[in-house]
Amino acid sequence: MKFYWVVLLSLLFQCAEAQITPYEKNGQNYTATYDECINYYKLLAKQYKGIQVQERGMTDAGLPLHIIKINADNQFDCKVWQQQNKCILLINNGIHPGEPDGIDASMLLARRLLQDIKSNKFSKDICIAIIPVYNIGGMLNRSPYYRVDQDGPEEFGSRGNGQNLDLNRDFIKCDSKEAVAFAKIFHEVQPHIFLDNHVSDGADYPYTMTLATTQRDKLGGVLSDYLTRQLEPAIYNEMKNKNWPMIPYVNVWGKDARKGWTQFFDGPRYSSGYATLFNTLAFVPETHMLKPYPSRVNATLALMETFINYASQHHKELVDLKKASQQNMLKQKDFPIAWANKKDSFTAFSYKGFAYKTKQSEVSNLPVAYYDRLDTYTETIPFYNYYPANTIVQAPQAYIIPQGWHKVIQLLQANDIQMSYLKRDTEMVVQYYHIDNYKSSNTPYEAHHANSQVAVTPHDAKIKFRKGDVFINIQQLGKRFLVETLEPHAMDSYFSWNYFDAILIQKEGFTDYAYEQKAAEYLQSHPSLKDSLIAKRLSDTTFAKDADAQLDFVYKHSPYYEPQHNRYPVYRLVNSGSTKTEGKKNIMDLNKRDE
Repeated sequence: MKFYWVVLLSLLFQCAEAQITPYEKNGQNYTATYDECINYYKLLAKQYKGIQVQERGMTDAGLPLHIIKINADNQFDCKVWQQQNKCILLINNGIHPGEPDGIDASMLLARRLLQDIKSNKFSKDICIAIIPVYNIGGMLNRSPYYRVDQDGPEEFGSRGNGQNLDLNRDFIKCDSKEAVAFAKIFHEVQPHIFLDNHVSDGADYPYTMTLATTQRDKLGGVLSDYLTRQLEPAIYNEMKNKNWPMIPYVNVWGKDARKGWTQFFDGPRYSSGYATLFNTLAFVPETHMLKPYPSRVNATLALMETFINYASQHHKELVDLKKASQQNMLKQKDFPIAWANKKDSFTAFSYKGFAYKTKQSEVSNLPVAYYDRLDTYTETIPFYNYYPANTIVQAPQAYIIPQGWHKVIQLLQANDIQMSYLKRDTEMVVQYYHIDNYKSSNTPYEAHHANSQVAVTPHDAKIKFRKGDVFINIQQLGKRFLVETLEPHAMDSYFSWNYFDAILIQKEGFTDYAYEQKAAEYLQSHPSLKDSLIAKRLSDTTFAKDADAQLDFVYKHSPYYEPQHNRYPVYRLVNSGSTKTEGKKNIMDLNKRDE
């Protein structure tokens, strides 16, 4: 009998030991390695029924992305969660592994939730999904020397992934395997609330936790109203009650914060901006880099628990709101695709800060700025958080993409966009854009020389399409995603990320001495073009002295000029009637091709 109790106590001790996180085991100024993190969740899965560890897709590091699912019903099929109207929270960690607070806090969170499930304290109305480490390549690149300004932990990962990409700029362009795998997880889970845990840079201030909320004007609709009137105030109030007072993410970099700041605008290249395209309330918690690591981990844990408690109490309205937002989106005709900060409008809030001063540098002997932590103030400051839309487009009935643009088609498929294929060669009257102007960046940004300031002119034409070209009906849950990726002048469109740059290069041309006579003959038979040429000479003295430019002018206004140059190759079906019917009858069954 004595031996029995010794064995039992030994097993209980081993069980308790297994539940201690690496962060706790190593003195709380330590963040788990990749293997320690994944193995910890696998140990929890052996000890509790309410958790499952699954693999979802590959990463640029050559290791799979994991998803941790926690549910009191021991049911881990997300389709069942959705059928049962569960409120679902998705938590992402380690997108920047040098900001590891969420990695360790989520391990603590999972243990607490599983203990609550075991004691019947966890709500059966919600489900939790956790990506334990998103940027695995960056996490494996571990060092004590990254993020020189940060107070702990003693070692952590680097910002770049296996391709040295910043993954929080990759959600639309999907250069990484991680982004493709994330899209798979996101559309499987279909969260109501999304949290992406980070650590901030920039100014110094007393707060441990700040919160970057997805921009409300960009979010729009019933979700925006609910976010600003109910959800955000409740979260801020509860964190204050837990002695973790918060402020909006401080978008100030080494300057005086008492002047206020502009709200960070999260376009869909960022995780929270991507999530809002699919009617998800999205947040980026940002702990302060200069606070001790245990404080940052505890604040992150407190905030995640606050969101979970809120979701438990308001699960039905959150589920209903997402459904209402989806239905409104399907009815919506006009979509904003670009926004601009309104400089004269702001929300005022009370801010406690450190005085911003200057002193003589010990490095350069010149004046340098610093924050005096011994000199504090509390003031009401402006938060410039209004972004009215400045570009609005009307969504077409469908988009048609020639099959040669397979990279774009694959990106759409990775994001759960439903599409069909033309059954045979056919002509349709459609609308296309001519790219009139754009600016390409002089320096690379995340592996691209991105296009911006895009100007377009729409044209109607009868276009010949081929069997196998892609037809995308706009009436689907990815409607807003389609508009913001396929409208070329949208801020984070696929055109802006260079996926269509081939059309910007003229493939056909002329030899001046050979084309000269044809150009002259063409002008004689087209007097209106000749008049335009003469008018341009009179208005542009440089043009008038340039024979090549004038010959090119005639060429580009003749049928010899290739129509594909600067013609954006995503066509819009905008008319009803026979054209729409003709297009439909030539479409194959969903995602099937004729052999």
